[in-house]
Parts: sequence; C-alpha cells; structure tokens
Amino acid sequence: MREHPQRYALVNELHARPHLDLHGAGRASYYALLRDENSQDDHAHLVAYCQRHGLPLPPPEAKHYAAHTDAVTLKWESHTEFTSYLFVREGSAAPFTERVIDRVPADWWQATPGELLVALHMEVCGRDWPEPGEEELAAWFGRDTLCSASLYLGRAAVWTDFRVHADGAARLLIRNDSMSPQQTGRALQRLAELETYRAMALLALPLAQDASPRIRQVDLRLAALTSRLNVMAGLDEQRAALQELSMLSAEIEQLAANTAYRFGATAAYHALVQERLEGVRNAHVSGRPSIAEFIDRRLLPAIRTCNSVAARGEGIARRLSRSLNLLRTQVDVAVEAQNRDLLASMNQRARLQLRLQETVEGLSIAAITYYVVGLVGYVAKAAHTWWPALSVELTQAVAIPLTAGLLWWGIGRVRARIARRIDV
Repeated sequence: MREHPQRYALVNELHARPHLDLHGAGRASYYALLRDENSQDDHAHLVAYCQRHGLPLPPPEAKHYAAHTDAVTLKWESHTEFTSYLFVREGSAAPFTERVIDRVPADWWQATPGELLVALHMEVCGRDWPEPGEEELAAWFGRDTLCSASLYLGRAAVWTDFRVHADGAARLLIRNDSMSPQQTGRALQRLAELETYRAMALLALPLAQDASPRIRQVDLRLAALTSRLNVMAGLDEQRAALQELSMLSAEIEQLAANTAYRFGATAAYHALVQERLEGVRNAHVSGRPSIAEFIDRRLLPAIRTCNSVAARGEGIARRLSRSLNLLRTQVDVAVEAQNRDLLASMNQRARLQLRLQETVEGLSIAAITYYVVGLVGYVAKAAHTWWPALSVELTQAVAIPLTAGLLWWGIGRVRARIARRIDV
C-alpha cells in the first residue's frame, strides 16, 4: 500500500503549536514581531539561543519550539507574518514587580530580528491570593479602559486595559481559582494570541485611511467623466475620455494591488479574534465591561472601515469597467461611421477613376486607329503603283472601322481576364 506523501504532516498539524502547562502561580512575557516571509533570521536567532543554553536545536523546518532552562521556559512560534516568543516562569510574587524578559540574556534579546508589534506581561496569581481591590487595579491598570472576564465557567478571572505602559508592554492579570495546569497554559496562550491577532487585524487600518481619500477622488473624477459621455461630440473627445478612464482604472487597480493582501489578512485575523473571544464573551467580573465587549467596541469600527474601503474600491472598479465598455462601444461606432464614409469616398473615387480610364481607353483606341490607318495608307500608296485600280482612300476608309473594332475587342478581353483573376 502506498502512503500519501503528506499523510503524517497532515496528522501532525492537528497537534501543532501545543500550549505550555503552568502549575500554580507564575508570570509570562509575550512578544510578537513582524517578520519577512522569506527570511530565516528568526530561526537562526532561536538556534543561537539554544546553543547558548545547551538546548536541543530545532529542526530547520520547525514552526514551533519549546525549551526549558533554569531561568525561564521559552515557547517559540513562527507564523506567516510574525514570530512570537513566550517566556514563562513559575513562582509567586507581587504582580508586575518583576518581568520574565529580564531573565533572558539582554544582548541576545536586543538582537532579535523583526519589528516589535505586541509586548505583553501576564501575571497568574493562585487561589490563595485575594481578589484585587479598586486601588490595586488602579495602580496596575488605567481606570477608564479597564475590562475583565471570567474563564472556564468562573474558574479564573482576568483583568487588562489594553494599554502600553511605561515599560513598553501591555499588562494582563489572571487570578486562578481552580484551573488545571493545562487550562492555565491554554489561557495564557489564547489571551496572548487574542492580543496578537487584534493588532494584526488593525494593520490594515492605516492603509484604509490612506486609500479612502484617493478612492474618493477617483470616484468624483469618474462621476464627472460619466456625466459627459452622452454629450461628447467628436471622436477626439471620446478618445481623450477613454484615455482618462484608462488612467483612472490603472490608479484604482494599483490601490487594489497595494491593499488586497492586507485587507484579506485583516478579515482572516478578525475571524481568529472572534474565535478567541468566544471563551470570554458575555463574561463579566465586578460589573466592568467584558474583554469581548471592549474589543468589539474598539475593533469592529476599524474592521468595518477596512471592509468599506475595500467594497468602495471594488464598486468603483466595476463602474470603471462598465464606463470603459460603454465608451469603447461609442468609439467603435464612431470609427465604423468614419470607415463607412471613407469607403464611400473610395468607391466614388474608384468610379471616377474607372470613367477616366474608359475615357482614356477611347482616346487610346482613336489614337492607335489613326496611326494604324496612316500605316495602311502608306502600304496602299505603294500597292497603287503596282495596281493602279486600288484606291488608297477607300482602303484607308475600310481600315478605320476594322482597326477600331479589333482594338476595342482586344482591350475588352484583357479587362475581362483581369476581372476574373481579381474574383479568384
């Protein structure tokens, strides 16, 4: 039996990117950096970390990797557009008094390739830690954007404000009441992914804001040009309008080419955000807005803006296509009318030329007949010397119709032969 070459890869995909287990209290530092899809710098950087700490090296095709050292546990993942680093350390401590990233070699971390997009410090407190009060939450987070949620049917509570604090990272606090180590690790992973996918989904917003006024200008120019289509008088004006429409079409196609990939990625990331939010939707803690409500309220307008810009661009592209087809039809009709008039004038000239040719042929027959009859006269005069009864004048008179008839018949044969060849 022959196996499919991708069989094991497809099965292993179901087990890809496993989460870490976290026993009890702990903390984590999570980072997501944008990467070049064709670059292997992030993999080489991970190899340098493993070599530095004597860890097993990841295979060249690895997309995820986890390793433990005495200081931290590292979980590395390589995605299409970004690379994520999750550093975890177990143990109790006051929330946000120390950072796990500080236990990572600074020179190695500063050399990490890519552009930092997400930085998140997460704290996990055990069940013996009292629920934080308003003053404590105000010291760790901003009051105006603080939101919360419960996880796993109330087994844990989460607080965050989605702000970048003075250390350059956002903060997230989890109070673990009864989650298992697997659930705790999964919660860390999902909340970190939620922040990452939210940021990735918003990457299209600057493009949409930049493209919107350009699309508006194209729309106005197209509307003005379309209103003139029915009143254009000459072919030159129609051709100028056709060229302008072609330039507008090229401009809108360039905008679509510059934004299509990002808008498509935004739709995919937004779907992932919605999927990650299912676990915390409609889950309130202490009467505050839930994380799902906060993200929906802030993220959905940006997503709708991107969708609106994409839809406007597609609508204008369709209108441009219809206008181009209409104007091309008008130009084709005008060109056909010009060609018809040109053919009519050519036919008229051909008829005139034919008449002129027939006139010339008649004159040619008369001239040739005149010269032939003259020659016949010379011959008749010579014959009259030997035969006095021969009349020179009568001989020339008889030669005139015979010569003209033969010439007319011969020219007609030549013309008929040429006509037959042309028909063939």
